[in-house]
This record gives sequence, C-alpha cells and structure tokens, in this order.
Amino acid sequence: MQIDKLKPLGVPDFVIEHFKNQKITKLNPAQIKAVEKGILKGRNMLVCTPTGSGKTAIATFAITKALNEAKGKAVYLVPMKALANEKFKDYKELFKGTEFEVAISTGDIDSSSEWLSRYDLLILTVEKMDSLIRHHCSWLPDVSVVIIDEIHLLNDPGRGPTLEILITILKKLLKNVQLIALSATIGNPKELSLWLKAELVVDDWRPVKLKKGIYLDGKVEFE
Repeated sequence: MQIDKLKPLGVPDFVIEHFKNQKITKLNPAQIKAVEKGILKGRNMLVCTPTGSGKTAIATFAITKALNEAKGKAVYLVPMKALANEKFKDYKELFKGTEFEVAISTGDIDSSSEWLSRYDLLILTVEKMDSLIRHHCSWLPDVSVVIIDEIHLLNDPGRGPTLEILITILKKLLKNVQLIALSATIGNPKELSLWLKAELVVDDWRPVKLKKGIYLDGKVEFE
C-alpha cells in the first residue's frame, strides 16, 4: 500500500510528507494490517511486531488524524524517561511548522500539572499519568487517543500493577478513548487484546533480516 493512500483516510498531509522525506513511500505489512483493522476508524489496537518494524508510525497515523479532526488531546505513555525524551524529540520535529504542540512531563508527580492543558500531544511516563489522574487534572476528559508503549511491562513486578490499574481507570473514565498498545514481545497477545477490547495486529516483518547463530572459539555458525 502506498503511503499516499492514507490521505483520504484522514492522515494529514504533513505526516505523509514527513515519511516521504525519509524515503518511506510504502506501508509495511503490520501498518497495512493496522489500517485494514481500523486504526484510522478509532478502534482499539494491540500491535505486536519486532523492534524497528514501524509501530510508532502506526501510532502517529492515529494521533495526527485525531488531532487534525479536533477530536481532542493525545497521550503517549512510556515506561522510562529516556524513551519519553526520544519520543518528544521525534514529535517535536514532526509537528514543526504545524499548529500542533507537544509537551513532555516525567517528573513532579505530586501535581496536577495544569500547564499541560495547552498542548495537543502529551508524552508522559506511566507514573506521571497515574499521578495526574489522582490529582484530578481538568483536561483528562479531552483525551481521545492513548498510546501505551512497551505494554509487555504489565508483567513487570515493579511497574506492572501500576500500568494495569492505570489502563483500567482510563477505560472507565474515558468511555470513547482509543487505546493503542505497542510491544515487540508479548507472550499472550490474544488474551491481552481481549482485555483491551482491541483488534490484534501480529507480524514478524522486520527491516533487517534476523539471523540466529552460535558463537564458539571466535567463529559464528548460523542456522
């Protein structure tokens, strides 16, 4: 599928041009599946594909379509500050020259951070989002899309319970929110997609072929 096919589906021109400038003119298999299963129709989605396979682009299509149609704010949840900084830098570059603004907040968890109400896309850690809900931030009802990156951390004994509770609360408070969960490794994708009430996209395509081998005495023998 050519990336231009996304224009009539609601993805803004600046997003199409951004990918074209990166020499990306076609969607990969997982992205095609996501479009076919309704990512641009507001459906919840669990995307389980290898690292570097274009999961963030899938999220970007949904985020920018919602913002372009003035459906409300978008929230991008990440487990670590380093990943938050990376996503903030990427979206800052994507939104350059547009009317949309992105903000990042990973600290000061004992606050409602009302200043975030001025922004369209919010890059937040899970702990920050949890704190915002507990402090009854006024802009929460304006959120229409939530991206949950690295959702396999539901299995993490430290962060997992907070993430699970947070997702449960978001589903209860935001009846019409679109949840898009991303991960490279999930052991039970079908069960998780049912819990999220989400369409499931699973694909093993990767931009660089993965080879497996055994290293011994300075030599590698590939399968």
